[in-house]
Amino acid sequence: MRVSIVGMGAMGRSLASRLVEAGHEVWAWNRSPLERSAWEARGLKVATSWAEVAGAEVVVSMLAHDEAVTQVFLQDGLLAALRDGTVHVNMATVSGRLAQDLAARHEALHRPYVACPVLGRPDAAAAGKLHLLVAGDPAVVARLQPLWSTLGQRTWSFGTRPENANIVKIAANLMLACAIEAMGEGAQLVQGYGMEAAPFLEMLAGTLFAAPAYQLYGALIAEGRFSPAGFRAELGLKDAKLALDAGERARVPLPFAGVVRDNFLDCLAHGEGGLDWSVLARAAARRAGR
Repeated sequence: MRVSIVGMGAMGRSLASRLVEAGHEVWAWNRSPLERSAWEARGLKVATSWAEVAGAEVVVSMLAHDEAVTQVFLQDGLLAALRDGTVHVNMATVSGRLAQDLAARHEALHRPYVACPVLGRPDAAAAGKLHLLVAGDPAVVARLQPLWSTLGQRTWSFGTRPENANIVKIAANLMLACAIEAMGEGAQLVQGYGMEAAPFLEMLAGTLFAAPAYQLYGALIAEGRFSPAGFRAELGLKDAKLALDAGERARVPLPFAGVVRDNFLDCLAHGEGGLDWSVLARAAARRAGR
């Protein structure tokens, strides 16, 4: 299968590497220029025009935020350049508002569109271990089974409306951020009584909260290992704001979303936006005078 990857950040690079390893023909495009020789040495082809991007059977976009998606597909014209039959798979975490707009615009142009945000960090993408949150036309989704089986360990379907998958991803990221916040606060409480955070967090990850989120982020918090970032704090702030916007539109109060938004702002104010979003725990430490 010929696949174009639009957006070669950490996740985009991992997706591209995985697809190359699986034998797919992969074209890469990024908003900032890519060094052709370096990427072609890894088995990728570097696209320099929309015609090269749109020549693929599937265009996978993994862009950082609404503004980037809007710029590339609507303002710069990639959506209009897509050929008949080329499927756009949007793996970015975008707002419910943009998700609905993108679905309508693709439908008006008779261009197949599937939303597929993911659960998992770049290392999971490189290993084909992502959880894929998919919504769109069932016939189109079925056509893309070679893509799903290469990139993910499981595909979760959320109906025919693409925006459903984006709302699910926003809700999941809100819950992850709340878990990180809870671990940060709990760790400060036990430290306030002279104990160390690491044994406490290890105990939680092996008992009451024996789940990947607590195991991964508990270890990062205990070790203070916030770099390299698997998911940056500045993107955590973006997703907290997306949750608040989605809640307001549906008349669903999300008070914890406001808490984590403000604490991500605290991290950015301290120059920590480029660190892993588990650095959120530092905001709890600062409040505790540590």
